[in-house]
Amino acid sequence: MLKIVTEKKLTDKSELFIVEQKTAERVRLLAAEYETADFLTGDPSWFMHQVNGAENQETMGFVASCFSFGARRQFMPKIQKILDWSEGEPHDWIRSGEFRKEIPESDDCFYRMYTNSAVRMTFARLEEMLREYGTMGEFLRRNCGGGQAECIDAIKLIVDYFSDCGGIVPKSALSSCKRLCMFLRWMVRDNSPVDLGLWTDIIDKRTLIMPMDTHVVQQSVQLGLLQGKTATMATAQRLTRKLAEIFPDDPTKADFALFGFGVPQ
Repeated sequence: MLKIVTEKKLTDKSELFIVEQKTAERVRLLAAEYETADFLTGDPSWFMHQVNGAENQETMGFVASCFSFGARRQFMPKIQKILDWSEGEPHDWIRSGEFRKEIPESDDCFYRMYTNSAVRMTFARLEEMLREYGTMGEFLRRNCGGGQAECIDAIKLIVDYFSDCGGIVPKSALSSCKRLCMFLRWMVRDNSPVDLGLWTDIIDKRTLIMPMDTHVVQQSVQLGLLQGKTATMATAQRLTRKLAEIFPDDPTKADFALFGFGVPQ
């Protein structure tokens, strides 16, 4: 069987990655099939397309990503509630502190393991960011050292900024940081009917990291792209390097393929 073979230099060693051509072609076909406007229906990325202006879109995208875990029938209504509370202006709703009117300081459950207090604390920290920098994008631009940053550096900055806010944003960049990777994909990838491409000048698209959870791990193993079954940042980066053989300039395009691979035919 024909194979695609590329050699990539890593910081500590060289690895030889091999993707079977049959698998690579399947990934390309699935990505093309599922990266359409129809993908938005029922997906949390839909919410950032319901607001106007880059400030609102990035704020809504971040908020939506924070709660995008578990069953969609459970988290989609929660995100919709936030969109409704903000009346389509999530940036000003957070920046002005208006969210405090809707989210009390209490230990009552907001969603899954997150309490109202944890959500309020996270939004309060985001409020501080928006007041100081104007937007999340500007926060990264100023703190990433100029020029296009690498995705992992942006993740570390965001994790550090929200480190003491109740765990809604991951506390460690050693975890897979699935929701953050998904959010950054939304913000950075351009020429897409799904992703917004607002931060193309802030983060290099080629360094984006695959959003990884147990489902993505399972799909990747079935496709022969992974062998391990643990969803960690190291595994996500390893999978991303594999997928860069198929999409060298846009590895997270394959996220649509792995989604499509899991859809019953």
